[in-house]
Amino acid sequence: MYIPPINSVDEWDEIVHFVAAARAADLITVNSDGFPIATLMPMVWEDALGWDSSCGRLVMHMARGNEQWKSITTGTKGLAILHGAQAYISPSNYSNKETDHKVVPTWNYQSVHLSGTVEVSEDAELLRGIVTNLTAQHESPRADPWRADEADPHYFDLQLKGIIAVILHVTKVEAKSKISQNKSQEERERIVEDLFASGIPGEEVIAAQMQRYL
Repeated sequence: MYIPPINSVDEWDEIVHFVAAARAADLITVNSDGFPIATLMPMVWEDALGWDSSCGRLVMHMARGNEQWKSITTGTKGLAILHGAQAYISPSNYSNKETDHKVVPTWNYQSVHLSGTVEVSEDAELLRGIVTNLTAQHESPRADPWRADEADPHYFDLQLKGIIAVILHVTKVEAKSKISQNKSQEERERIVEDLFASGIPGEEVIAAQMQRYL
């Protein structure tokens, strides 16, 4: 991922929090014909301990009928893309729009790329653990969390037969936050106000992120 120094995110805890909040990732691999193929999957980033320790593993699952897993062999490289909020930034927010007119629109966004080698497994107990942990993570904020062990056991086992475990062993972490860091304080304040007022889903998230650094 192209990351100018001003847009680089190096705080490990911030990256871990971003990945957890993203909740799903696009996993990209290359199939046997040499074409890229991608699947969006809910995920949990396990054992992500830090730059000098362990980059952990991204644990996911996909439908057995999905052709992507069939082209994954030992050593297959993969890229998981985790998306944050995005926002269009109008030149109307810039001070020189009425002077030298050297302004253009841009796009603010936040993103994390996790790269490494991909492993697939049909092991039923591994899949049971993946689904149970993923469910617990997403149910935890609810007032009355549903648990995987509440499902009918026979039905649950049948559902496990329809999925494949996918694990990305992460060896490279890249994080980017492009939130108008190269603009003046006054311009960033106008952008924040503009995004909060836009009414476009997600733009208020970018505005809130920018506001943290004003």
